[in-house]
Amino acid sequence: MTGFPRYAIYFAAGADSALSRFGAGLLGYDAYTGDELPFPQDALHVAPDWRDITADPRKYGFHATLKAPMALAPGRTEAGLIAACAEFAAKVTTKARPVPVIRPVVDAISGFIAVIPAEPVEALQQLAADCVRDFDAFRAGLNAADRARRKPEQLSERQRDYLDRWGYPYVMEEFRFHMTLTGRLDAERRGPILAMLRDRFAELKRDTLDIDRIALFKQGDAKARFRIMGEWPLAK
Repeated sequence: MTGFPRYAIYFAAGADSALSRFGAGLLGYDAYTGDELPFPQDALHVAPDWRDITADPRKYGFHATLKAPMALAPGRTEAGLIAACAEFAAKVTTKARPVPVIRPVVDAISGFIAVIPAEPVEALQQLAADCVRDFDAFRAGLNAADRARRKPEQLSERQRDYLDRWGYPYVMEEFRFHMTLTGRLDAERRGPILAMLRDRFAELKRDTLDIDRIALFKQGDAKARFRIMGEWPLAK
């Protein structure tokens, strides 16, 4: 069994942003505060089992993965990881690298619904790859049970290689930015739920989204949800 606590490097919209409130409200959980939130009535109208539909993403909070959840390697500490987050953000800022900017849309991806980029953004792919590499020294290696849970027999050869090298199969060329809003849905259910979520998202009037920070999330034990421990801007 994976060790705890677990940590992850995610993108999360600012705590006071409309996007953060949008995602937290739909998931019924605010990862900044740890508060339970009431589900929107229109979501419950379209899907009375909305709590079940959002059960999996609710555990993680509204986010996009940059470095997948990991237990700490022997000799590594939470304080050291926090310092590494600050160092990473300072390095990116010092390089004056452009902050990735996406055109966000709500769409289906691998059976679930998420906020995703309308088209690929190379700077975002680079940021995610840098996070995977730079924080990997903090990651405890996969044990046999961890690896089996990823169902390597269902992965491509490259994904299996990434699983063994980086502890997660969907990195580098396999990375797809997504801020998850539902669990996997059958095709017949997906249509009306997707339409409702697109209508709600359109109310935000977000034509662009700056991927302008990293956030450190922590899960204390197997039954706990992830909470945001801190965030660091990627630009002055």
